[in-house]
Amino acid sequence: MRIVGGQFKGRAIAAPQGRDTRPTGDRAREAVFNILAHAPWSAGIAGRRVLDLFAGSGALGLEAMSRGASFALFVETEAAARGAIRDNIEALGLFGNTRIHRRDATDLGLKPAGLGDPFDLVFLDPPYHKGLGEKAISRLREGQWITDDALIVFECAADETPDVSAFETLDTREYGAAKVLFLRPPASSPA
Repeated sequence: MRIVGGQFKGRAIAAPQGRDTRPTGDRAREAVFNILAHAPWSAGIAGRRVLDLFAGSGALGLEAMSRGASFALFVETEAAARGAIRDNIEALGLFGNTRIHRRDATDLGLKPAGLGDPFDLVFLDPPYHKGLGEKAISRLREGQWITDDALIVFECAADETPDVSAFETLDTREYGAAKVLFLRPPASSPA
């Protein structure tokens, strides 16, 4: 697995061993980032504060950092995955503008003040068919983790229909066994 664009294009990314982590494939990741860079509803990636939930190898957050994001927080509970993220951050020299948060993405609570401003670009890539993405996404606004105009990229199985009715769906794409939803909080929703 490699970074597909930006400053670190072509650099290898370590993934944790075993079957618990299913990284987003290079081609699907490239397609998602092309949409983020060019869609009329997207403010792009440069300068964004990124929240990578169910981070796994950290590929989505690392890709965003390669393409100019200013900060990335990787949320992951699995020790092997956090080790892979740490190795990737070290290999890319990103210690100053990244953090790893050992926390259940479905139980984030209030955003700690020490993490800075709310996030404006969120990646969710939960295990398929378990409803974890819906639980995590519902906690983002409650816990003041995201800005009012945050862009949320939610990957699920192609045969899943997650309940994201509390968010505006901007686009939906399918990449093999995966479906990617591009969402944002509705303009009239309270913070």
